Amino acid sequence: MKNPGRDFELNVHNVFLLLEAIRECAPLCRFINLSSAAVYGNPLEKPTTEFHKMAPVSPYGFHKMFAENICSEYFQFYKIQVCSLRIFSAYGVGLKKQIFWDLYLRTRNSLSIELFGTGMEARDFIYIDDIVNAIDCVIENGTFNASVYNLAGGKAWHVKQVAEIFLETIKWKGDLKFSGIHRQGDPDFWQADISRIRDLGFTPAIGLEDGIQKYVKWLSSLE
Repeated sequence: MKNPGRDFELNVHNVFLLLEAIRECAPLCRFINLSSAAVYGNPLEKPTTEFHKMAPVSPYGFHKMFAENICSEYFQFYKIQVCSLRIFSAYGVGLKKQIFWDLYLRTRNSLSIELFGTGMEARDFIYIDDIVNAIDCVIENGTFNASVYNLAGGKAWHVKQVAEIFLETIKWKGDLKFSGIHRQGDPDFWQADISRIRDLGFTPAIGLEDGIQKYVKWLSSLE
């Protein structure tokens, strides 16, 4: 929200440059665009299929939508083989941002944490190893005609529930609260229909509790 120009450069302009390079230098190259569930905004259909209307509620979501449109342009006019993977709430070892990293930092110095929202907002989490395996399935079995695939675990988790699992895993004994204030650009409820990626042979292998355990083990190695 604070730097839309930088976000546009990363998520739109860079995709355009890559596709231009493919068009000019390697037209038989296949391109996988890492998109985001943010293109859906607050979808009315839950679980959400790839055919749901895109209606982003943040600059990031708009820019991911623009990038998908550019991919469609390059397939339609230049026959570049492209597809987009709409990744939902990714997490895992090495990620130093988003909810689990934020909670980790806050618990180091406080016995009271307040998060935005009510806690009843929902996200569909997918561990990094599952993302890599899903990408492999797309490379082997996917179509590259500007097609799109949801990448997610296929289950909605309330933010309060997820935060409590994480805090219990790290054995934090403080007080968790929610402000009730909606943060601009944050969606309310995400749950993916992952039928299309399942049809390619992908099945999520790492559940949220196991993924959090792996993440917490990595956090311990930082101390």
